[in-house]
Amino acid sequence: MAIDVIKESIECEQLLGENFSDNIVKAEYVIPDTHPDVIKILTVEVRPKVNNKEVMKDKVYLEGDLEYNVIYLAKEEETMNVFNVSYTGDFSNYVEIKGADYGMDCECEAYVEHMDCNIINERKIGIEGVVKLKAEVYKKYNFEIIKDVEESEDIQMLKNPMEIDKIVNSIETDIIGKGVIEVPNNYPEVDNILNWNINIQDRVVNVYDDKVSIEGKAIINLIYKGKDTRDVFAMEKIIDFDKDLDVENAAPFMRNYSDFYVEGLEVDIKDNDIGEKRVIDLETLVKVNIKLVYKEDMNIIEDAYSPSIFMEMKKESYELNVTHGEGQEEIIVKDDIEIEDSDLRPKEILSCIGNTSITDKRIVEDKVIIDGVLNVNVLYKTNNKDNYIESVSEEIPFSCTVDIPGSKIQMESVAKCILDSIEANIEGGNIAIRAIVKGYAKVNYISNKEFLVDIECIEGELPKKKASITIYVVQNGDTLWKIAKRYYTTIENIININELENPDTIKPGDKLIIPGRAYI
Repeated sequence: MAIDVIKESIECEQLLGENFSDNIVKAEYVIPDTHPDVIKILTVEVRPKVNNKEVMKDKVYLEGDLEYNVIYLAKEEETMNVFNVSYTGDFSNYVEIKGADYGMDCECEAYVEHMDCNIINERKIGIEGVVKLKAEVYKKYNFEIIKDVEESEDIQMLKNPMEIDKIVNSIETDIIGKGVIEVPNNYPEVDNILNWNINIQDRVVNVYDDKVSIEGKAIINLIYKGKDTRDVFAMEKIIDFDKDLDVENAAPFMRNYSDFYVEGLEVDIKDNDIGEKRVIDLETLVKVNIKLVYKEDMNIIEDAYSPSIFMEMKKESYELNVTHGEGQEEIIVKDDIEIEDSDLRPKEILSCIGNTSITDKRIVEDKVIIDGVLNVNVLYKTNNKDNYIESVSEEIPFSCTVDIPGSKIQMESVAKCILDSIEANIEGGNIAIRAIVKGYAKVNYISNKEFLVDIECIEGELPKKKASITIYVVQNGDTLWKIAKRYYTTIENIININELENPDTIKPGDKLIIPGRAYI
């Protein structure tokens, strides 16, 4: 006799591991013929972008591009002037993760740990530093379990409730944000763009029925050199971006994990109505990765038997990643950058660029502690005639504590730190930095669970009834389920014949009347 079963597909994932590797960058570049000789390097900004990732046996291969923007001082017509020059490079390296294998999912990130630029000669510069590569590998499980048995009046089932973290969808999408900066008439026309920086704020992902809505703000800071002047000016533009996506099976109760990345900025300088270069068209590309998950409450069949037929059950064991909890905390990171040379003290801040990197994370009781570094670079004006533009960099350590009740030291954690905003102000001849950093942590643990994956009837004759009743003395560890299964009866029959008001209170030494079948 075939047993009709109801099956359900389970898709879940386990964080197999995360690791880092250092990619050493060392390159030399020639100053273009259109630019004057280098006298002093002010700053170099590097924008890394991962273009390709491949999970291999016990490692992840990452490769990508590096965009360099070098700002330097040069002498032009006996006057010091500021210039910039752009280069491109690349990187590739492996991140070792034990247990990784082909086809597994991977999340990766590349960020600059530090980067130096030096003068080799007046026409050549050298760039040297470290790009940190991070990879997280996830092992996916996709399997079917028996959720229920149809027409199961004669089949007894022991079910226990459990929660399973189920993946609904993984989404990758690009969002284009557009804006225009109109340079006021009290500023000079635009000669060329020296540098730009984008910070994403107000990141919001809302999940609706069969739809996901994304929105945010791109805060664009732009520095330009004025036409027919050596002076430099800063502009800011806030670009709102949003996008709605049709996502099958999405629902409001689901959680989302999202990452926002700036892929680039297109800048186009145009003439205004009277032919002056005062219009700056901006188009930025933001990449958003979203993972939709939810906890499903399920009644899992732990055991089953039939008083009338022999059955054979097949169970399989899976290691499931269980999300214990998550949380976030917002902290303020502050520091004063001291300018020792009085000739180079700031009179006006042009730009303040920062990025965060995590140096350590650890779980203690009920919380996750994240240690990190805020790397800051400030470009500013001075009163010095020749060195009229200067730059200073600083590494500011910080620590962020995220409360997640019930967290234990032996659990695993995933952490991120996002720079929400940063500003620099002149205070007493020094530069005061104030940044808002958002720390996020998620705590997981591994749970080994057995699932019923197959059940079928097998041939065999049940034992003949030897007595109309049996008196059974309850032993240590007994439950009504175990007793009913042993005697090929049902829990309901035992409860009725013994008139048990609370079947959960049986204890060793109690005597129970067992109806009808012989003991096997």
